[in-house]
Amino acid sequence: MQYLSRERLQLGKTGWVLGDLPNLLSGALNVQIYVCPKCRKLEFFLAENETLDDETPKQTCPECGTVRDFDYPKCPNCKHEYF
Repeated sequence: MQYLSRERLQLGKTGWVLGDLPNLLSGALNVQIYVCPKCRKLEFFLAENETLDDETPKQTCPECGTVRDFDYPKCPNCKHEYF
């Protein structure tokens, strides 16, 4: 495997109602990318000095009060739909 580059991978997803807002709030993950020169397979590794802290914004469900990640479309507890 040969080192290719260091990139920031965007987390989150684009939604129909909120557009790119979940992408902006989710942040990015720093990774080092390696490629196999023969088969061109890519492998991603967590970049140095990068932590796996949960930085996803949280939201409280208005129905049951459960705290959940902002990018979940439904409450995991009461199944209330947000989008």
